[in-house]
Amino acid sequence: MKKLSEYLLLWALGGSFYYAFEVFFRGFSHWSMFVLGGFCLIFCAQQGIWTHWSAPLWKQVGWCVIFVVSGEFITGIIVNKIMRWNVWDYTGMPFQIMGQICLPFAVIFSGLCAAGILMSGYLLHFLYGEETPHFHVL
Repeated sequence: MKKLSEYLLLWALGGSFYYAFEVFFRGFSHWSMFVLGGFCLIFCAQQGIWTHWSAPLWKQVGWCVIFVVSGEFITGIIVNKIMRWNVWDYTGMPFQIMGQICLPFAVIFSGLCAAGILMSGYLLHFLYGEETPHFHVL
């Protein structure tokens, strides 16, 4: 039950933060971004738990960015190409793939991932008594 509570908290926080981030910078968002943001924060925490928070922060950020960008691509194919909801389109951005992902946003996501890793590590420690995270850059 404790794990379910942890996952639900992380999912709700990740979804809320990402949805609010998009509304703040784009002026709007979509419920699918709430769902994706929640799963991304769960992954940020889970990869830290798997490695006992011992991997250098740059590696953790790298793993998380790969997860986030992959999630965005898969979500984009579903909501933008298959469902035709047209939630976003990166066609005009440099280094984009099928208008669903692009390098500039991958860089932005790296900063969000770093914040998510730090926040989730300390949040799980203080609220649920999980292992104390020990972050180091190199």
